[in-house]
Amino acid sequence: MSAKKGLKSRDQIDPKYKWNIEAMISDESTIDKDLQKIKNQADKYAAKYAGHLGDSAQTLYDAFASRDRIMRKLEKIFVYAHMRRDEDNANSLYQGMTDKAMAVIAYVSAVTSFFTPELLSVKRKTLLGFIEENPELKTYEFVIKDALRQKEHVLGKKEEAVLAQMGEVTGATNDIFTMLNNADIRFEDAVDSKGRKHPVTHGSYGKLLESKDRVLRKSAYDSMYDAYKGLINTISTAYNYNTKTDVVSARIRNFGSAREAALSGDNIPGSVYDNLVSVVNENLPNMHRYVALRKKLLGVDKMYMYDMYVPLIKIPKKKIPFEEGLDIIREALKPLGRDYIRKMNKGISQGWIDVYENKGKTSGAYSFGCYDSYPYILLNYADTLRDVFTIIHEMGHSMHSKYTRDAQPYIYGSHSIFTAETASTVNESLLMNYLLDQETAPRMREYLLNMYLEEFRTTLFRQTMFAEFEDITHKAIEAGQVLTSDWMCEEYQALNDKYYGPAVERDDTIRYEWARIPHFYNAFYVYKYATGYSAATAICSKILTEGKSAADAYIDFLRTGESDYPIELLKIACVDMSGPEPIRKAMDKFNELLDEFEGLVNKR
Repeated sequence: MSAKKGLKSRDQIDPKYKWNIEAMISDESTIDKDLQKIKNQADKYAAKYAGHLGDSAQTLYDAFASRDRIMRKLEKIFVYAHMRRDEDNANSLYQGMTDKAMAVIAYVSAVTSFFTPELLSVKRKTLLGFIEENPELKTYEFVIKDALRQKEHVLGKKEEAVLAQMGEVTGATNDIFTMLNNADIRFEDAVDSKGRKHPVTHGSYGKLLESKDRVLRKSAYDSMYDAYKGLINTISTAYNYNTKTDVVSARIRNFGSAREAALSGDNIPGSVYDNLVSVVNENLPNMHRYVALRKKLLGVDKMYMYDMYVPLIKIPKKKIPFEEGLDIIREALKPLGRDYIRKMNKGISQGWIDVYENKGKTSGAYSFGCYDSYPYILLNYADTLRDVFTIIHEMGHSMHSKYTRDAQPYIYGSHSIFTAETASTVNESLLMNYLLDQETAPRMREYLLNMYLEEFRTTLFRQTMFAEFEDITHKAIEAGQVLTSDWMCEEYQALNDKYYGPAVERDDTIRYEWARIPHFYNAFYVYKYATGYSAATAICSKILTEGKSAADAYIDFLRTGESDYPIELLKIACVDMSGPEPIRKAMDKFNELLDEFEGLVNKR
């Protein structure tokens, strides 16, 4: 970012385009003292409650409530420091403040780590009796019952202590891959059709693959995968042991498989995973039809994976100023009702959003905050339609947080990934449908339809392909197999062939793609993007066809936070992810979009 020319410094940005972070903490001078107080409170907490959680209902409630108060104070300081650092990463003051807060988080976590094992050492009958005895403890009923649900997978105190000490070691494979991927790996420059060199980085790679210059696309593609091919034996060893760790950990904790262990936290049945893979596989012929259409529109005799990201429809560039982008968003989100729009407008006026790029500012976009702050949004807005989609995506997260924090206590004030991605994607889907409803120009409709189809391809299809690969590798380890580089490359190549179909030439390069996916070191995670996208597509369809009743049900869902399991929470929005129907409806939407897109381009 520092290499970009003409960027304003932070103090040159108009205050109306900066978030109102001062509303969170107005006086920084007390933060060091506050962090020390929090450490002291954690020490007193452990001295008071360790060994006493089963003494009485009142003691247990006080322990829950006291822990929440400590964590709320600490969370607020950490979030503030982190966001201040993101304003300008060159500011050492906030880098230091963030590091201090993280150190205290580690300290408090260690001091209070006795809580869950000790809670589970109390008899089930006693804990349930405490809930009935003390009405205040009802707030924590779901947390307590969820802990009891997983009790069979919690070991004795000595074993848990050993596993806790082994945590740093068992996470080594992830750290090794992170260092290889972010620090050690080097990519050769890509060369375009005129002989000019272009640096290849993780950040630039996507843009290079979107280039109209096919020579440049292929050069960037080869550069990326040549680097991973050169490290393939090391990466294969790291992933092999990472997967073994998942499998062994699951066995130690009495799970039937690594996948069962990974899905257990959200209480997701394995059938949800299998339904996703099964329904997506049933619809691969339509994916193949889309890929074949891409080949036709590109006008190439042979299409390769490096042709998969170049935009098919070229439209004149149009600047969309930030205020105009907000107006578009307000119109697109009207189906969610007046209360949603009113809360959003109030948030914008209160200073939720940090809009423009400045020197040192963290790249990309996010929604962030704590229970006791605004649900802030960081942007690097550049006046494009994609930036409008970014705003509405992050606003989906922030409004989810707003509704949840207004309705739920601190303990349930966050969201699982399974539900969080639903809220942001509902907003994106509403925007896309609004734009399509407004647009009559054939070329612009083609552009929007292709943009929508690409979202399906990269989120629903691609993430499901990743989910299949994870399932295959973990089952292989569970069957006693060693994951060699050749075997994983062959398995991945077969999946890529299956998903993209005969229109794409096999080039013996994409087989190395698995080696560059960081999410594979957080097992059975990526499927949530695909299920979240499916749930959001179903919810959007209901809102647009059923109106107020569906919108009200969705708003009720936004209020739930983590007060129940994700599958149950989504049922409030009238979507049952325990069965295949939402995924089938998402596939129907993909096929509908593809039919229109194909019809338009064939009329040219």
